Amino acid sequence: MNEELISKKELLELTGISYGQLYRWKRKNLIPEEWFIRKSTYTGQETFFPKVKMLARVNKIKNMKEDVSLDDLADILSASAIKIALSKEELSRRNIVSQASLNLYADQYGDKEKFSFEDILFIYILDKLLLNGDINLDEGKMILEVLKNGYHDFGDRGCDMIFIRKLGISTCLLAPTSCGIHFERGVKIVGRIGVSGVIEELKIKLNNGGVLDERGK
Repeated sequence: MNEELISKKELLELTGISYGQLYRWKRKNLIPEEWFIRKSTYTGQETFFPKVKMLARVNKIKNMKEDVSLDDLADILSASAIKIALSKEELSRRNIVSQASLNLYADQYGDKEKFSFEDILFIYILDKLLLNGDINLDEGKMILEVLKNGYHDFGDRGCDMIFIRKLGISTCLLAPTSCGIHFERGVKIVGRIGVSGVIEELKIKLNNGGVLDERGK
């Protein structure tokens, strides 16, 4: 399925932002370069954007830019990890992840004095599925193993974590973001989580708790 596009003119009219704002946000890396899509039209070359993602991003920037500098906002919206180290007590006290998910991670990989951003990301993804009641604890261990072993293979390209089940047998995999995947009849997709979106969500949650201000850049 082709992604619906919106023209630059339509975007500016719909969101009320200016041409200057749009390209300033681009220079600040608030909007990815690859979202600026040049296409030939009957009037010549025009710029288009992925509609759903672009409208969501502009709305997010407008809502946050009064409270966060554009440079810090670029850090939050990027898919890159940040340098941070938090204890289990801090994660629990700030309500970043649940104690159940922290305990499951510790059972699988041993307890840690401090958790890196990557550790927290994996636990946060696990938490989403556990708290929704989509998976059991053994399935949670499988998800952690897949994330640990496969996440780095995608680099900055982005990936989705897909959890499926058929006749009570479950498995999970990592796939490139937005790629189409077709399974045999009877397979139920229990959850598909875009890891890049979760990174952004987690950074916002950490920022709201004041954690990012304490990372000691």
